[in-house]
Amino acid sequence: MDSTALLIFIVGVLIVGILLVAVIMLTKKGASPLDVDKYRLRWLAIEKQLIREEQSSAHLAVLNADKLLDQALKERGVKGETMGERMKAAKDSWSNANGVWTAHKLRNQIAHESDVQVSYDDARRALASFKQALKDIGAI
Repeated sequence: MDSTALLIFIVGVLIVGILLVAVIMLTKKGASPLDVDKYRLRWLAIEKQLIREEQSSAHLAVLNADKLLDQALKERGVKGETMGERMKAAKDSWSNANGVWTAHKLRNQIAHESDVQVSYDDARRALASFKQALKDIGAI
């Protein structure tokens, strides 16, 4: 093999190698970066929804906070068919696992029980837990 053929062979191998690395990187599943600004803006809107004198605002704020966390988990590539499954899969991410589970359980009560009463303070605690969970996964 002369030097020109060897050079063409080496360049070809390098190109194939670079293409393989690019394909692997583009198809790799896992933690993808989140749009922190988008999540911060949506979080601020949720916090503004909670009004002390309006109980329905507590329901809406908790539901929306849970939905925002679920969206962030999905965008992060966390596996699971349901929010609960995704939360279990991300269990090592939570700095306050009990808080985020309690907040999610409150969301489930709001969604499935017609007569649930949520106090402003309970909603604030749930929002604080959701906010910490969003911080834990790098969304805000």
